Amino acid sequence: MQGKTILVTGGAKRVGAAIVRRLHAAGANVAIHFRSSAYEAFALRGELNDLRENSTICVQADLLETETLPRMVEEVVQHFGHLDALVNNASSFYATPLAEIDAAQWNDLVGTNLQAPLFLAQAAAAELRRRHGCIVNIVDIHAERPMHGHLLYSAAKAGLVALTKGLAQELAPQVRVNAVAPGVIVWPEGEAWKDEETRRKIVAHTLLKREGSPEDIAKTVQFLIADAPYITGQVIAVDGGRSINI
Repeated sequence: MQGKTILVTGGAKRVGAAIVRRLHAAGANVAIHFRSSAYEAFALRGELNDLRENSTICVQADLLETETLPRMVEEVVQHFGHLDALVNNASSFYATPLAEIDAAQWNDLVGTNLQAPLFLAQAAAAELRRRHGCIVNIVDIHAERPMHGHLLYSAAKAGLVALTKGLAQELAPQVRVNAVAPGVIVWPEGEAWKDEETRRKIVAHTLLKREGSPEDIAKTVQFLIADAPYITGQVIAVDGGRSINI
């Protein structure tokens, strides 16, 4: 991946930061997108630039403001000279029981999980075609089997799976588009997910009977970018077998 440039949305923390570190360690230049996690983003940039000078930048944007997304792509290209891959990782996640859903929740969950990846792909398409690059979308195993009480999130991720396959058709043959569907990797923030019994029951539904790690997702993203030249339009579940264990 030496000399490649990759833009990772939501790259400042959690799984996004693991993806950034993995791609950077493989030799790529990385643009870390953030919305409000400025401290974490700039700390990560400093860490990586200490390892390899001028190899990492931060780009700030609210992904719901779609008119700003072309500017973000242009900023990355202007700094590094090109863009080779886009990783759509940024995501909002919270419960939306049917009776409580409102337009603001729709705009946020569909906006971050589906709308933003679409318009970022649109903004980056010409450059990715020129570079014969790729897109990796971070979806969710609950795109296929909706999570109870999380109707909008599950629907938005299901849309992102369809978008992945549609973009693979639209951007072929120059650009490959794939997705990674995590299972139990990093527990969501919030009190509801701190209960140990709840966590134990979820982990029990995996075939491997354990949690995964952000590095499991990062390795799969790296594989799809660097070592999968004949794979496009596919979704790889990284879930310990949970999605097939009824």
